[in-house]
Amino acid sequence: MLHDPSEKGGLKGDKGHFPWRGLLNVGVLLLLILGLLCLFVFYPVMTFYRDQARNNRIDGNIRINATGQAPVLFQMPEMIDSETPDSAKTRTGFDGNDYELVFSDEFNTDGRTFWPGDDPFWEAVDLWYGATGDLEWYDPQQVTTRDGALVITMDSTSTTQAGLTPENHLLDYRSGMLQTWNKFCFTSGYIEVAVTFPGPNEDTQGYWPGAWTMGNLARPGYSATTDGMWPYTYDSCDVGTLPNQTNVDGLGPPAALHSDFSRDKYNNELSWLSGQRLSACSCPGGDHPGPGTKGRGAPEIDIFEASKDKQNPHGQTVSQSAQFAPFSHDYIYLNATADEWEIFDPDRTRPNTYHGSAVQQSVSGVVKTPSDMFQGSGTNFKTFGFEYFADPKNRDNGYIMWQVDGQPSHRVWAKAVGPDQGPDGSGVGQRLIPEEPMSIILNLGISESWQTIDLSTMSFPSEMKFDYVRVYQRKGSVNTGCNPPDYPTADYITNHLSAYQDVNKTKWDWEIPRNSMVRILLLITSACSDHCLLPGYSLLVIASPITHCVSSPTMKSRSRPIRRIEVCPQLPTLTYHLPLSSMLRYLYVTPARHYCALIKPTTSPLADTYTALPANNKYIFLYLSHTSCVEPLTMVRCYIPLVSPLHAELSTFV
Repeated sequence: MLHDPSEKGGLKGDKGHFPWRGLLNVGVLLLLILGLLCLFVFYPVMTFYRDQARNNRIDGNIRINATGQAPVLFQMPEMIDSETPDSAKTRTGFDGNDYELVFSDEFNTDGRTFWPGDDPFWEAVDLWYGATGDLEWYDPQQVTTRDGALVITMDSTSTTQAGLTPENHLLDYRSGMLQTWNKFCFTSGYIEVAVTFPGPNEDTQGYWPGAWTMGNLARPGYSATTDGMWPYTYDSCDVGTLPNQTNVDGLGPPAALHSDFSRDKYNNELSWLSGQRLSACSCPGGDHPGPGTKGRGAPEIDIFEASKDKQNPHGQTVSQSAQFAPFSHDYIYLNATADEWEIFDPDRTRPNTYHGSAVQQSVSGVVKTPSDMFQGSGTNFKTFGFEYFADPKNRDNGYIMWQVDGQPSHRVWAKAVGPDQGPDGSGVGQRLIPEEPMSIILNLGISESWQTIDLSTMSFPSEMKFDYVRVYQRKGSVNTGCNPPDYPTADYITNHLSAYQDVNKTKWDWEIPRNSMVRILLLITSACSDHCLLPGYSLLVIASPITHCVSSPTMKSRSRPIRRIEVCPQLPTLTYHLPLSSMLRYLYVTPARHYCALIKPTTSPLADTYTALPANNKYIFLYLSHTSCVEPLTMVRCYIPLVSPLHAELSTFV
């Protein structure tokens, strides 16, 4: 319809009428502006505040997606099992602090296997645990999950069905050991397991069920990695770092030379350890994982080791202990006050009468176990665990506290393993509540070294089951991982990988850092092959402590230390006099064979004239050097011909 300008009224805007059209235009314009403000101002502001919590979770965390969800990714294993109950994700510690769950495995998925590469956190080993003389072979096929539990099965080759027992390495038993070594570690916190024990009832005697932790620089079962590492937890530079805990001259301290609490097989000597491989005495620039030359080791804390009660005719007990090196005199620990050692229920817990031997010092409590947790008497899961705290900035505050069936059993404080000084002491400093990243080990063994085996009280196949493993740490103090910056392990393991992969290696093949306390070093090697050592002509073995060997600048062959040994029974005694101010009491062995020497101080002057050595004689070369962390200050090369058991021509060069 055409517009007629003569028409009056309505929305057309006649004079005298309300301007509806203009008002409508302004209203539409205002709505448009308001919509733009909502779209570009109000909505973004509202969205920011509404999603602030989600944004904070996303910030810096690529594993949370745009919806704020934290998905379980195939290639990203979760340290907290999704089936862990919410009620178990926090706890109040024995120390009164709030703890949060940092690792858990509920073992609810049946049929899991633990061969190398099967699991992100656990691996079952394939080896004989020779360090404790075990009678079983640890085989990965003995570890699986069933009915919501981890199951470790021990078989006996005499009771398994014919034809179904695979090759068992000439051992009578086959069982399993599961480790988180180099996969999951934690530093300080609380670990708890729920477990049932093998056997018909609480009077079973022979199994060795264990759940324990060890510093990640050693791999359980791989002896080369524990050599000079287990069970050191030490950061002082003193005699405690040296082989056998004896001074450099081998003449003391008296507490190291004899202990009534040692054993005959160790000659009643306090320590037969080879010395702390990675000590605070390490010379700079050596093969040390760092940081700096901090004392490092592989300490051990046990959740439990179960055995028949050794003081009562019936019942089972667990030993809950911590292992330490170096050792106090007679392996004592302070236990007079509650800030040193404390037992919470004497009717259930007693101090372990075993305090150690020449290879370990143990602080331990023995706790009675419930009778309804055995394979043939209820199979009810019971909890065992320990809570520990180590503060490198205030080491006096460290402690370890154990529990059985939910109730505290005993506690040891750092003060209990403090310095052992004075004329009767071993001369060592403070042993540490472990500060190393600790891996977890679960195993079922059998060994006469643990307890007398009574097969009439045992049954096969036997099973130890774990309902769960859970690890907690103080809120705000989470420290998981096997390579923490203050205690790194990754590069050191990588650089010595064969020791951690070859179970047949028993000794550390690499040069260890020189110890700054060692001032006199002796290397003995041969100038010829073995056949040149004629019958009746050799050198004498000295029964005295040894220190670590270094290579001579002119003899590059690698030597390694051996333990105290007896006088060679078939060889005569030869005594060579050298112008040294004190007796050299260090013995070494070359890769080829052992050689022996006894060197005594003398005031007799040596001949000033050098006489050419006969060309056809066979010689032993002794390299003597007075050293510290710098290059040798003096080198004396001694040529000793094997000519007569009664005399030897001697020439020296300075």
